[in-house]
Amino acid sequence: MEKRTTIDRAIVIVMDSCGAGEAPDAAEYGDAGSDTLGHTAEAVGGFDLPNFAAAGLGNLHGSLAGMPPVERPGMAFGRLAEASAAKDSTTGHWELAGLVTTRPFATFTDTGFPAELIAAVEHEAKVTFIGNRAASGTVIIEELGAEHLRTGRPILYTSADSVFQIATHTDVLSVPELYDLCEIARRHCNEYRIGRIIARPFEGGLGSFKRTYDRKDFAMPPPGPTLLDLARDAGLEVHGIGKIEDLFAGHGLTSAQHTEGDADGLARTVAAMDRMERGVIMTNLVDLDMVYGHRENPAGYYEGLRLIDSRLPGLIAALRPRDLLVFAADHGNDPTDGSTDHTREYVPLLVAGLHAAGVGLGDRETYADVAATLSEGLGLEPPAAGTSFLADITRTTS
Repeated sequence: MEKRTTIDRAIVIVMDSCGAGEAPDAAEYGDAGSDTLGHTAEAVGGFDLPNFAAAGLGNLHGSLAGMPPVERPGMAFGRLAEASAAKDSTTGHWELAGLVTTRPFATFTDTGFPAELIAAVEHEAKVTFIGNRAASGTVIIEELGAEHLRTGRPILYTSADSVFQIATHTDVLSVPELYDLCEIARRHCNEYRIGRIIARPFEGGLGSFKRTYDRKDFAMPPPGPTLLDLARDAGLEVHGIGKIEDLFAGHGLTSAQHTEGDADGLARTVAAMDRMERGVIMTNLVDLDMVYGHRENPAGYYEGLRLIDSRLPGLIAALRPRDLLVFAADHGNDPTDGSTDHTREYVPLLVAGLHAAGVGLGDRETYADVAATLSEGLGLEPPAAGTSFLADITRTTS
């Protein structure tokens, strides 16, 4: 017998790095006191985000400069804590889709990547790397860009996350050639449990290098089924926008689009909502993290939030009666903490659709509650983790 469904479409928008206050275990990750939204609001003299304010962003955080709680939020609101043993984009997205990672990916912040791994990649790809240390991407490109242009040697670096990042100038390696190099690295990095290989093409001259939107992530595949797999296997359309195809290694998707910034990602989301009849849309908005958070730029971070805020009415207008729209994030990246790394934080949970308006969802124990809720609403098998809050947003109030 076919399961009863409450919704026809689920739209999940991941505001990459939009943390909402230190997580209960933040100190274990060196992130005590981190607060991406709170500290950004303070740094810019207070938020003017009228649509997010009306939705309930000030209600879920409670102490955002310029954004006090409102009496009647237009969305359900709460916060999600991460249960996975990490604070990177891959595990954050997987957990939002119902898969908790208990064994963290390997990191090489202090030592660089092992010599035997580097030798294996270099031998197969016929290259010789420079770098091989933890660094900010923009900084290491400026430091080693001249040598890279002179020698043709790719720049290799990592961060506090489990990432093997390769940066090359588009005049040295074409984007397809860089992707081929990353595919080789992906094969060799699997046994070392490195979460992502990231292609970082850049362009421009000395002193004015600029990374392009041709970045591509080559992630390890999820070790189990996610909401995306459950929906696809049930015959639903599953559309990924932005980094989603990369972060899930293509698993569970029936179609995907890459984007050139958050404005493009939001426009593609509305376009997908206009044409999809039943299914799941999952969108990653990367600019908050890639362009502003990692560069310690709170003013830019605020502008990124203002862009998303300005498009919120269009997203709401595109909703149909049996839709759920979820705003969340995958980790934090406090742009005021003196570090370019991700931060272990709660992330926002804002939900529109059904009878969600004004419902307080509290602080949830796992991002996977999103997947559990959407799976129940779509009539799918439950994911491996998560507790549904569907009943809370389907009740009518007198």
